[in-house]
Amino acid sequence: MNGACQTSTTPHNRDMQNHLSRRNFLATSTLAFPFVTRQSWAVKPNDRVRHVSFGAAGMAGADLRSVSSHNYVEVAAVAEIDPIRARAYKQKNAKVNVYADWRELLDKEAKNFDTANVSTPDHMHAPIAMSAMQLGKHVYVQKPLTHDVYESRRLREYAAEQGLKTQMGIQVHSSRAYRLAVTLVHDGAIGKVTEVHTWSNKKWGDMAPRPDREDPVPAGLNWDHWCGVAPKAPYLRGYYHPGQWRKRLDYGTGTFGDMGCHIYDPMYNAVGLTAPLDLRSEGPAPNAHSWAINAKIHYTFPGTKYTEGKTVPVTWYDGDQRPPKDVSARLGDRGLPGQGSVLFGTEGSMIIPHVGNPILLPADKYKDFKLPSVEGLNHWHQWVDACRGEDKTTAGFDYAGPLTEAILLGGVATRFHKVTLKWDAKKLKFTNVDDANQYIKRDYRKGWEVKGL
Repeated sequence: MNGACQTSTTPHNRDMQNHLSRRNFLATSTLAFPFVTRQSWAVKPNDRVRHVSFGAAGMAGADLRSVSSHNYVEVAAVAEIDPIRARAYKQKNAKVNVYADWRELLDKEAKNFDTANVSTPDHMHAPIAMSAMQLGKHVYVQKPLTHDVYESRRLREYAAEQGLKTQMGIQVHSSRAYRLAVTLVHDGAIGKVTEVHTWSNKKWGDMAPRPDREDPVPAGLNWDHWCGVAPKAPYLRGYYHPGQWRKRLDYGTGTFGDMGCHIYDPMYNAVGLTAPLDLRSEGPAPNAHSWAINAKIHYTFPGTKYTEGKTVPVTWYDGDQRPPKDVSARLGDRGLPGQGSVLFGTEGSMIIPHVGNPILLPADKYKDFKLPSVEGLNHWHQWVDACRGEDKTTAGFDYAGPLTEAILLGGVATRFHKVTLKWDAKKLKFTNVDDANQYIKRDYRKGWEVKGL
């Protein structure tokens, strides 16, 4: 995971980190931060944007490079909990302050930055993003926006209340291919949408039990801080950090949480979907510690101006699961990509590969079809420009919040095999299976509470 900060491991720095207790930080974050308004650190159009990154490698590194490639951005600080990654970043960026504790960065750099990207494992998205927003900072948060449904709702509400500029890290959202798919549906190229199937061949799950052991924590890695707001698990080499946390219930959100935000996005946007009315899982349930693979989740969404009926069915598949044979048969001899969606309409069908140009079917009908002119955007720069008052984001929390909520509800559904869960989005609860509501909002680990969450 990418977490927080100071690369140096001198005794002085270690002592300084130790003195920044959870209690002291939380007193700051829950009492002082909310009184710092957005206007305190507003970015003026001609000013440089001072940026910090929560995470220095992996997806965080990619986000940081993309954001900082904007001509008006300068990097002020980075938080990275993994000492190896932190040292590697510091060696290449000697002038940038690097911290091992994200809370210390917020405490010491509060007046020195305007924007932040949060590109950590899923379980820390909401705590860090909310804490940064309470300082009046604009935030770019990796997908899924949060680990839990309630967190997504709160981030969206708070950003709107404070007028902050936000963006979720679904960069393909801004690609020409995905923008074209949305435009085609909105222009009526396939008529009114009647049903959707969407899938990923990835397997971010684990059907095996957690190993019954505990390994030594690598030197310099604060495992308690890595676990953060989630329950503290035994350290298991290679089981959580750095790359397998997506499979684990407490830290990641499985294949659907990881890839669903990408693959659902163009069809969700194209069809104009909101919150589902109900959903039902027909795949395996997670075990005590890990998400399952081979999901099959049926959704019923309210109809929109782009659909034929009052409701529209959407089904998600992952791992080895795929749409049934009758779906492929309706597409002729056109095979399905490893990841993507197919939208059936009253006038035709459209496959949206992940990532690729949309395919209109039947081919004979659309062979002379003139595609609309659509351009791709720089997803990161669009957000920076919005922070400078020059543009609007297209995947801000007003859009990304409901998208993430819908997807995270699918994870909840997998815990209730073949049970139809009826959802009341306004009340943020299931109305027919009360046991499912415990998975909408989790309690943070004692000492890691964040005001507003």
